[in-house]
Amino acid sequence: MNIGHKITELRKLKDLSQTEFAKQVGVSREMIGRYERDEVMPSIEVAKKIADALDVSLDYLAGDAQKSAVDKQTLKLIHDIEDLEPAIKDKLLYLANAVIRDAKTKKAYAH
Repeated sequence: MNIGHKITELRKLKDLSQTEFAKQVGVSREMIGRYERDEVMPSIEVAKKIADALDVSLDYLAGDAQKSAVDKQTLKLIHDIEDLEPAIKDKLLYLANAVIRDAKTKKAYAH
């Protein structure tokens, strides 16, 4: 999926018009249209603003990352976990791994 298609898809998921989105990003509506049609590529600075407005990582927007799920909320959570004291972090990671393991097991047996 190209960057223009991603911008269009994510903007529509947020229920934003090109005009509303352009205001958030700080560019004209015409430029948003050109980005979405892949007529021009946004600069790094504008791409960062677009990614921020769409709540996705710049890597997802510009790269081949398959998941936009590594969004700002997830990244913030990861950073918050990194700031915990080691004993609490270990407990949280143990719990998270147990929940993930159980979910994967349940999914595997559902098929």
